Amino acid sequence: MAASSLKSEQRKFIVLFLTPALATILVFTTIPALTTLSYAFFKWDGFVRGGFAGFENFKRLFSFPFRGQFLLALQHNILVFVAVMILQTSIGILIAYSLFQLKRRQRFFRTVTFLPVIFSLVVVGYMWQVLLDPYYGPINRVITNLGFESLAKPWLGSMSTALPTLVFINLWRWVGFPAIIFLSGLNAINQEFIEAARIDGASEGQIFRKIMFPLLAPSMTIISVLTFIGAFEWFDLPFVIGGSNGNPAGATDTLALMFYRLSFGSVDSNANEIGIGSSLGVLIFVIVGVGAGIGQHLLRKREVDQ
Repeated sequence: MAASSLKSEQRKFIVLFLTPALATILVFTTIPALTTLSYAFFKWDGFVRGGFAGFENFKRLFSFPFRGQFLLALQHNILVFVAVMILQTSIGILIAYSLFQLKRRQRFFRTVTFLPVIFSLVVVGYMWQVLLDPYYGPINRVITNLGFESLAKPWLGSMSTALPTLVFINLWRWVGFPAIIFLSGLNAINQEFIEAARIDGASEGQIFRKIMFPLLAPSMTIISVLTFIGAFEWFDLPFVIGGSNGNPAGATDTLALMFYRLSFGSVDSNANEIGIGSSLGVLIFVIVGVGAGIGQHLLRKREVDQ
């Protein structure tokens, strides 16, 4: 009887603590997602909903003039994912391994590594705009003073360098996150494996390749899935620096920016296409959901139990 009463009390506490979180998810995630899904199947006159349109909004999304914008934005999202996955993950592992090897001041360097992650995005965007200013920015001044005038460019104003520059800024801001995740993974490795390998005469490089890296698979899964989601929902940094049009001339456009323009209008035009924007939102949701699900399923198979 006492055990049954205890279980009942535990259920009450579980429900009590879960209810606020579930209510928040329902109000701010589930209901907006379902609403966006429904909007994609109706005609719209500005913000006034019309009759049922079926898949007409999806057809218009893949027709002129939206098709070209969609393909360009999708291409940018794919490029960002590939670049961030390779560069940010590699540098993150390198930083994590360096921190793992530190015997002193690890907490200090760990804090310094993670510090840019907590900076306000607006501050980060403005700071890099000042640093990269083509006329007064210190970066171009340093390049010029070193005698490489030809390399001094309008980094954020040129179509050839704008997107790589945004990827670099994103890398600078977020590399501390995978570094800390990988550091946690390294700290979770059973030290007996490493000590046994050292006794057998394995070098530090062999220990990392044969023991540490394979056992980082759970951390790699987390970072890979989050990187994929972040890359295909990339909005904040391109919006802060390039505006809703993905300036210069769409060179930094992404699917999320295109969704914003279609749904709420842009600086150049207040006209909106809520139906087409909602259909794009549905596609983004499908791409992210399916891609993250498949990636997680495949990566889980590589994980090794300690």
